[in-house]
Amino acid sequence: MKKFIIIACAVALVVFLVQYAIYDLGVYVDFNPDAPVSTFMSTDEDTIYMERGGEKEPFEIRGVNMGVGLPGKWATDYAIDEETYLRWFGWIQELGANTIRVYTILHDDFYNAFYAYNTQREAEGKEPLWLIHGVWVNDYVQNSHRDAYDEEFLDALIRDSRTLVDILHGQKNFSLGYGLGSGSYRKDVSPWVIGYILGVEWEDVTVVYTDEKYPERTSYQGKYLCTTEDASPFEAMLCEAGDKLIEYETSKYKEQRLLAFSNWPTTDPFAYPEDITVYFMKCATVDVEHIRATDAFLPGCFASYHVYPYYPDYLNYILRATPMVEGDSRWEDQTVAVSEFDAGAPIEDYLPGGEDADYRDPSGRENTYYAYLKALTNYHTVPVVISEYGVSTGRGMAQRDYNTGRNQGHMTEQEQGEAIVSCYEDIMAAGCAGSCVFSWQDEWFKRTWNTMHAVDLLNTPYWSDYQTNEQYFGLLAFDPGETESVCYVDGDLSDWEGVEPVCVYEGTSVSMQYDEKFLYFLIEKENFDPESDTLYLPIDTTQKTGSTYCLQYDLSFERACDFLLVIDGEDNSRLLVQERYEVLRAMFLHETDDLDPYMDPVDADTPVFKSISLLLQTATPLLTGNWQASAETYETGKLLYGNANPEDESFNSLADFIFTEDAVEVRLPWQLLNFSNPSEMQIHDDYYEHYGVENLSIDRMYVGVCSGAYTEWRIPLGEFPLQGWGRDVTSHERLKESYYILQDYWAGAA
Repeated sequence: MKKFIIIACAVALVVFLVQYAIYDLGVYVDFNPDAPVSTFMSTDEDTIYMERGGEKEPFEIRGVNMGVGLPGKWATDYAIDEETYLRWFGWIQELGANTIRVYTILHDDFYNAFYAYNTQREAEGKEPLWLIHGVWVNDYVQNSHRDAYDEEFLDALIRDSRTLVDILHGQKNFSLGYGLGSGSYRKDVSPWVIGYILGVEWEDVTVVYTDEKYPERTSYQGKYLCTTEDASPFEAMLCEAGDKLIEYETSKYKEQRLLAFSNWPTTDPFAYPEDITVYFMKCATVDVEHIRATDAFLPGCFASYHVYPYYPDYLNYILRATPMVEGDSRWEDQTVAVSEFDAGAPIEDYLPGGEDADYRDPSGRENTYYAYLKALTNYHTVPVVISEYGVSTGRGMAQRDYNTGRNQGHMTEQEQGEAIVSCYEDIMAAGCAGSCVFSWQDEWFKRTWNTMHAVDLLNTPYWSDYQTNEQYFGLLAFDPGETESVCYVDGDLSDWEGVEPVCVYEGTSVSMQYDEKFLYFLIEKENFDPESDTLYLPIDTTQKTGSTYCLQYDLSFERACDFLLVIDGEDNSRLLVQERYEVLRAMFLHETDDLDPYMDPVDADTPVFKSISLLLQTATPLLTGNWQASAETYETGKLLYGNANPEDESFNSLADFIFTEDAVEVRLPWQLLNFSNPSEMQIHDDYYEHYGVENLSIDRMYVGVCSGAYTEWRIPLGEFPLQGWGRDVTSHERLKESYYILQDYWAGAA
């Protein structure tokens, strides 16, 4: 018996060690090195092909990018379960897409769901979903002191690539790491994986740092990929990483797939006029034409780009160029900084009109997005895939598309759908081999450069910040509430049954509610006439600053107020902020007026109430010729009239208020009222006490209401208690109007 136990334990140990070596360490022995290598994908100079029934057929990548965020969860929580993935896969295929792209290794629920979904589809004789998989590079590593040959960069990229290959073939145990999923990966999804995209949007400083640090490392000659004589050190690094991935999958699994390296305009292969190069500090290029596939790599490579119509849109500034004022010292400093940069191929040589620099699309419309895409396809000798494009339905906006109005934010769901279709048409007209819409779902945890100063970045998943456009690129929305929101601004007052007024004054009352996205107001006044009556709602949030008087409207308040909501007809209603509490001035006065906001702070009790604006990322000096020109802003406090109920035929997703009989319904996003984290009821403290944004916790706010200006007495304000919801977030899924617009278009274009 003792001998049996020893033998059994020894066998168990051997089995454990073998499984550990195979599934954890990736150890393998190639017993048949001469076995043929299979692939079902291939390319020529502009087309991707898929083998079907022994025949190669052109295959358009018609994809959707899928993130990993859910309301109340960070991306690295990997909270999406198998059931949710299965539901989403069905909706994506019903949309008309044929491909999903993911950016990084996910939890095993994703691969289990993908296997189950496609197995069922094929059993029913239906087309499966295809997968393009990314290999992520840690943002911290890329934005640190490390170069691309650092072990935490290149070695990690190679290691993660091999891990991914094993995961896709269902032969990996993988524990949770920073930015990576975890689980026991036993489902072989490789039959539906068409290719890889290595890396992320490269930081230009990382590229330049690597190239400058290793001038001698310009060559890599692998079995499957090799560099040309024009390659840079960074490109040689990419070549090595790609070659190692192909080598691993080829030798271990005898399979090969398409390969691309991530890229975007910031590191595109083109040279631009001096003004643009200087202003945008266009200091780096990554050119995949310097990486060649050998005959041993059967499927071939494609060029992958993230291209949006609004940024950086270099071509718009060529089209509307005004020479800079060269006497400005900052112009001279910038020119010196980029004077020795080897910029690449002049983009003018590859535009639709060649040297004539034609910036029009086939319809004759000025369209620098199409022109840029055409330059890419004209330049490359491999198929070009636009692996990210899209627009946001967020209320806040960060950038404008001057030519076609496809902006980064402040677009309705209908406008989003139309913009995606328009971008798709440009992509295909330019000769691209495919594209992937960004993105499938909205993600609450995300941030945007022009609002991130105003929010608590450690708590973004726990509320829906409608001012941060980056959260709303999805075709799938997450609205507050388990099954429906607490209130819809649609003129139907049944949402307000049982809600007591916060304040009643001179026959006018205001009631309030809130959820994870909005503060809602119901203002009621007998015989209210929207065309002639003006309503004023003073709001006190900080209870330590503000003004008891508004100069513009000659209004006095019982409490010092921070905001004034003015309802003045369908086209002239807005939220105003007391100048001391204006975050744009405190954070961006250098950019808007070339002044230091803290050298001459605003009086604490100033009676001036200002419109609320957001900064836009536009190259204003390139359009004016003046390096010291103020940055562009737009008024985000202006309210839009319309019906905000998704079930209504007249639904406008950006609508802020609506009139109904003797009443007005209004919804305001939390950040517009300077809430930095409403899940814990934190707002901005006094900027001039703290030299920037610091949080202040509150448990109440005060709101008043009046109709017309009363100067002989002060408007009273009622108390509205506030209680945060912490991390107990409620939400429900809703397919946006844009989903159905794109679905209809793709159905007609199939």
